[in-house]
Amino acid sequence: MSTAAYELLAASSHNRLDVGAAFLGGLLIAGALVWAIHFGMKVRDQELPRPLPEEQPHLPAGGAVHEMREMREPDEMPVASEEKERLMPYQLHHSGSRTGKDQSRRRWLPGRSGSFGGGGIGHV
Repeated sequence: MSTAAYELLAASSHNRLDVGAAFLGGLLIAGALVWAIHFGMKVRDQELPRPLPEEQPHLPAGGAVHEMREMREPDEMPVASEEKERLMPYQLHHSGSRTGKDQSRRRWLPGRSGSFGGGGIGHV
């Protein structure tokens, strides 16, 4: 475009309304942001103060508590008295209620796949 075309666009009254509306919209958004910051600061002033270093939680006297892992024995599944009878949820209980005799973790054996579609040759 030439300079004359820019001058013609700048001189139109319709363009002045668009620029004015954009300016007012920007002013409205800026005012909303200033109000939001002011409101957030008022809310933060009403909150309880941060705890002092003496009020922070401390490690127990015995040191840090570590995770404990153990292997559990599975419970037997209750059997329905008749073939047509089904077991209801209240007849079942949580599994693994006893500590197992063998506490060694099961490991994947070399040459076996770790998951379906894992790329291994599977069980041979």
